[in-house]
Amino acid sequence: MASRKPPGIRLFGGITALRTYQTLVLVLTFVAYTCFHMTRKIPSIVKSVLDPQTKLGSSPWGRLHTKNTLNIGWLPFNTIDGSALLGEIDVAFLAVYSVGMFFAGHLGDRMDLRIFLTIGMFGTAVFTALFGAGYWLNIHNFYYFLVIQMIAGLFQAIGWPSVVAIVGNWFGKSKRGLIMGIWNAHTSVGNISGSLLAAFLLKFGWGWSFAIPSLIMVAVGLLVFVFLPVSPEVMEIDIDDGEISSVKDTTKEPLLEPGQEVKHNAVGFLEAWKIPGVAPFALCLFFSKLVAYTFLYWLPFYISHTPIGGEYLSDALAGSLSTIFDVGGVLGGVLAGHISDRLNARAVTAASFMYCAIPALFLYRTYGSMSIMWNICLMFITGMFVNGPYALITTAVSADLGTHSSLNGNSRALATVTAIIDGTGSVGAAIGPLLTGYISSSSWSAVFTMLMAAALLAGLLLTQLVCSELKGKATSNASKDVAAAQGTYSDEV
Repeated sequence: MASRKPPGIRLFGGITALRTYQTLVLVLTFVAYTCFHMTRKIPSIVKSVLDPQTKLGSSPWGRLHTKNTLNIGWLPFNTIDGSALLGEIDVAFLAVYSVGMFFAGHLGDRMDLRIFLTIGMFGTAVFTALFGAGYWLNIHNFYYFLVIQMIAGLFQAIGWPSVVAIVGNWFGKSKRGLIMGIWNAHTSVGNISGSLLAAFLLKFGWGWSFAIPSLIMVAVGLLVFVFLPVSPEVMEIDIDDGEISSVKDTTKEPLLEPGQEVKHNAVGFLEAWKIPGVAPFALCLFFSKLVAYTFLYWLPFYISHTPIGGEYLSDALAGSLSTIFDVGGVLGGVLAGHISDRLNARAVTAASFMYCAIPALFLYRTYGSMSIMWNICLMFITGMFVNGPYALITTAVSADLGTHSSLNGNSRALATVTAIIDGTGSVGAAIGPLLTGYISSSSWSAVFTMLMAAALLAGLLLTQLVCSELKGKATSNASKDVAAAQGTYSDEV
């Protein structure tokens, strides 16, 4: 399906500079994916209202029991197995999301990405609102909420392959890590804004926590449909000089007949898997997202059920405190992108961050309960090292591999490669929270041991690529030394 210029740009026109288009793309895709994560975060905030938890834990003064008595919950989630039902909804959402990611990437390389992304945003908004509609329609059927979340997961899967492919179309590799590291802050911004907005709206009724973010997403979806430019080719921009080319310069393509264009077929699923680097980075992301999403879904619960400085925090305070992890993730994404650009070594950077995440996880579990300040500092550091490689792999690495030299200039692999990498990671994102639900009932220390093991495996899976990058660096430095020595000898002669 051929892409067309956005109707808003066709109507108003006047944009000629490449930098203007790039800014427009960054802003629109940033806000768009912020909305995806904003709506994705809502259920974890509303859980405490649907299923008031009884806290059981140890403290210096013995075993404590506190119960949220401000609300009676919502059937069927306020029963004895309510937490398990909510956990099943989370796993079902992530399972459909991860499977849908593969199909979304395949379709994205064959459709107009602007239309495709708009469909994903409208669909997500509709089914997020339908989940909240259960509040006003007085629905208490578990399967209603389960099916709604599963379909929402399907539409959510459209978002990531689409935005990464569009941004990858507009930015070259040299500054891609830093640009995408900053741009990837939308994940944390979405989590934080979703948490704060949903928590604020709870006092009006939990249905509003779903309804208002859905309306915001529809509004942003309309902006995407009207103004988002998919690629320089669609906008008839020469990426080399950054200006609109009204007349095609055929001297750059001497083997083509005038007016003839090079057309590439979309890359197949198996062909994309064979691109060098796709498989190891995809498997690395499996374990990286297992760690990241365990924190996404369980960190507020862990904080509220763990005595900090000898006291338990309220659900609201625990939820607010958990956003520090995302703030650390913003810095981690920017640092990982900038470092990988400077070193020109994505695998070395990602592996180094994952190895650093292991002691950070250990220290947070061991010393995070000493005081609020210790908890905040260690949570920030943990978020930085956990989310750094996650952000790098899902953005710059995916874009790099989607435009790999083995594709011979075929850019129609970006969405497929992005979907393969993030789809594989999303399987880990589903497994981590599921395992945590079972393991945490007996020991949170065992949960952190699992997370540290996952971080170690994530780093080890990149070993071959790390060795390859280091070998390339050594060869490049040796060549420079030889050239410098030859230059010195020539000067002396």
